[in-house]
Amino acid sequence: MTKLTVACVQMTADREDAPSVAMASELIREAQARGASYIQTPECTSMMEPSKKLLLAKAWPEEEHPALQAFQALAAELGIWLHIGSLIVGLPDQEKAANRGYMISPEGRITARYDKIHMFDVDIPDGQRYQESATFEAGKQAVLTGIDTPDHVGLKLGMTICYDVRFGALYRSLAKAGADILTAPAAFTRFTGQAHWSVLQRARAIETGCFVVSAGQCGTHAEGRETYGHSIIVAPWGEVLEEAGEAPCVITAELDLERVQQARNMVPSLNNDQAFSL
Repeated sequence: MTKLTVACVQMTADREDAPSVAMASELIREAQARGASYIQTPECTSMMEPSKKLLLAKAWPEEEHPALQAFQALAAELGIWLHIGSLIVGLPDQEKAANRGYMISPEGRITARYDKIHMFDVDIPDGQRYQESATFEAGKQAVLTGIDTPDHVGLKLGMTICYDVRFGALYRSLAKAGADILTAPAAFTRFTGQAHWSVLQRARAIETGCFVVSAGQCGTHAEGRETYGHSIIVAPWGEVLEEAGEAPCVITAELDLERVQQARNMVPSLNNDQAFSL
């Protein structure tokens, strides 16, 4: 078999862990009931806290993180691959946190971690200002991980987060390393999302010949921050298989994994790099 049913959980995270985990867990259960064996949640699944001081005070270290423990137990209960787009994780020096994604196996084990590499330091024309580098320690390592399901062994998935999606070289490197699926769980702003979200997701799929699966935060969060939603699943040829709106929901799609090689055979750009000078 070369088919895999995947799901994106779209949600509006609270500024506290408990209500956010409850919302995510309900939607994860819905996704599993709809047949998904790989389920992805957005960036900042358990907390959208705009205050740096409060965020650092609430950021649990990984070994004590109640949200992570809850999601590990849920993955084991449901027998699913659960990709938590990211959690806010406290670091030993407590001066910054990690924005860290997790892959959790159907046995509830953490099989991969990814710390967001690219920090969103931007003043947006709608009046919002973001300085992620002041709060988060940037990751240094790209992450390609494996997923085995009863129907498919050896599936390779590249883990990224949100703003990473604007840096095409990361995705090209993951595809060249063997990725079949690329992911960019996000908390995209409404302003930038309306302009760029869909085209960036499709571009990453087209230029790599990969499926792209990206769950998004949606709605209005603490202190008026607005996120775009529009969780999306894109095929290797660039067509959108499923896209959400701007409210909490679950979207699913069945991926025909043979399409990865088909797309790369039709446009073998991963093999056509040329040296050049400027």
